[in-house]
Amino acid sequence: MTLCDDIRDLTSRALWEMENLLAAIPPELWDRRYDGLPMWKYVYHTLYSMDRWFINPQDPDYQDPPLHRKDLADLNAVPPAGETLSRQSTEAYFHTVSRKLLDYVETLSDETLSCCPPGCQLSRLKLILGQFRHWHRHMGIIYGFLIQDTGKWPLVLNMFGEVPPGKMPHYYP
Repeated sequence: MTLCDDIRDLTSRALWEMENLLAAIPPELWDRRYDGLPMWKYVYHTLYSMDRWFINPQDPDYQDPPLHRKDLADLNAVPPAGETLSRQSTEAYFHTVSRKLLDYVETLSDETLSCCPPGCQLSRLKLILGQFRHWHRHMGIIYGFLIQDTGKWPLVLNMFGEVPPGKMPHYYP
């Protein structure tokens, strides 16, 4: 087992948890505001950060997703009342990001983890660990909103837990 095998496993588990979390957001909470921001904005911020920062935030070839617009990922920019982001486009973006991250971790070797991607001052390992930290912090915020408003706790995978069969979302009993 290599370090990259561990990263691949944990990336896969984290992506499953994110997908389960997305599925757990009831339609009536998608546009509900928390601290002035709609739920979808917290979700998009998380996805956009995963997309930009997991691999190389300085990649000159990076292109914003088609649904992106100015201030969409900025949690300091409060959208006007009535502005929304479709759940369908957000879920499609998640699947694009998920595939991108899974493909990326397949290319890694233990030797490349300490190297910086082109134009970036942070090592690949530091980018990955930093993004896991950021990603899960925002997932925790979204979990808190869901638990507060639904009373349900979306399932997370522990280090040894199996991915449960069946359709998402999965909750703790």
